[in-house]
Amino acid sequence: MNFIIDNWYLFFIAIASGGMLLVPLARGATGGSLSPASAVQLINREKAVVIDVSEPDEFAQGHIGGAKSIPLAQLEERLPQVVKNKALPLVLVCAKGSRAQRAVGVAKKLGYDNAQALAGGLKGWRDAAMPVEKS
Repeated sequence: MNFIIDNWYLFFIAIASGGMLLVPLARGATGGSLSPASAVQLINREKAVVIDVSEPDEFAQGHIGGAKSIPLAQLEERLPQVVKNKALPLVLVCAKGSRAQRAVGVAKKLGYDNAQALAGGLKGWRDAAMPVEKS
């Protein structure tokens, strides 16, 4: 018991570091990132719409088949015109995933509650050996 009392700070550090390890799991549970396999299931089973928020030149170099190109800067203006049904799931994609995460916030603000970012972006899609189209 004296060891615990004398080294209370070690126990505090252990509990805090364990808590920090659980933070990414909690974020994943909220639907913040979508694996390529889960994205394919959404596309095939629930008719999810893939929106690529990359710049036009990046989109031309490669994109997910059937993806619609709406650069992040134009998303708030153009998304309601491209996807009229707000109940459809949205899969938001960019080159590495960071812009897609911001796009999720924009889409949810517009009322698209089923918007999710593809984990790792197009790079994660390619790493999972999924097909890519070029324009």
